[in-house]
Amino acid sequence: MSQEVNIDIFIPDLSSHLPLPYADQGIQAGFPSPAQDYIAESIDLNHELIHHPAATFYGRVSGDSMIGEGIEEGDILVIDRSLEPGDGDLAVCCVDGDFTLKRISLRDGQVWLIPSNESFDPILVTPDCRFEVWGVVTYTIKQYSRKRHTAR
Repeated sequence: MSQEVNIDIFIPDLSSHLPLPYADQGIQAGFPSPAQDYIAESIDLNHELIHHPAATFYGRVSGDSMIGEGIEEGDILVIDRSLEPGDGDLAVCCVDGDFTLKRISLRDGQVWLIPSNESFDPILVTPDCRFEVWGVVTYTIKQYSRKRHTAR
């Protein structure tokens, strides 16, 4: 059974500085290339992902209404409240007191919230709705490693 996307909200802690090794020459997704002998660069994800610290927060996705865009249960969203939402933006919205993650579509003077799962219908924002865009999603952070089961 499908479920709506809900989001747990977290404020980023930008007080720490954690530069990590960074392979600046790129990682080949096609034919393999010679491995680098060393990694000379570093990157701090706080600096790279958070452009407006006072207006940015993280959200953890639960639900499956955006699976067509590769956004799955457990993914972490970087959400910037300082950005003006526009047509086509992926946004965290509050509709009648409930959070939802949808693609914004502006058509014929109307605001639609578009899911990426055929099990869900688009939402037309009407004047009767209590509606607010909480922020525009700028990045999605995914976990790709498999969960390992420990022997009991």
